[in-house]
Amino acid sequence: MRKKSNKAVRAGRNLALWFAVLVAPLAVVGCGYHVAGHASQLPSDWRDIAVPAFKNDTTTYRIEQRMTEAVIREFITRTKYRVVQDPKSADAVLHGEVLSIETDPVLFEAATGEVTTMLVVVHTKVELIDNKTEKSIYKNDDMVFRDEYQISTDVKSFFQEEDPALDRMSRDLASHLVSNVLENF
Repeated sequence: MRKKSNKAVRAGRNLALWFAVLVAPLAVVGCGYHVAGHASQLPSDWRDIAVPAFKNDTTTYRIEQRMTEAVIREFITRTKYRVVQDPKSADAVLHGEVLSIETDPVLFEAATGEVTTMLVVVHTKVELIDNKTEKSIYKNDDMVFRDEYQISTDVKSFFQEEDPALDRMSRDLASHLVSNVLENF
């Protein structure tokens, strides 16, 4: 009698597992989820996008160059569009501006009170404009990105970590920006 109940329990579990396998994909499809980058909302006749150097409203050296280079690299690697230098010859122009960079201490060494970790927050503004109609296709007046970096208290092993943190943030901005532009969020 005991063997039959174990078989019945296993059969019930198998049935529940098969049901979950069949129903889960339907639930995901029904919710409207899709793979990022496959639902481009940009005009199909576009071939070229110009990305002029971002404007830098901060005192941080070359941050606009890092952001511009990261956005260009992201467009080249993830889209079919050619990135051109001349805005007049492009189908669209992506303008960017680094509005502010804030750094705040977040962790301190307990014994000495020295700062060991800083938080960097970058605010940017972007707009993609159709050259033919001169209409804004995508606009975000405050894209915010955050990253932390460590500060070594040992002078012998110290190196500046802020630059790698800004590089990571530039890549993060570029990835989010291109995804948002392609999917018109």
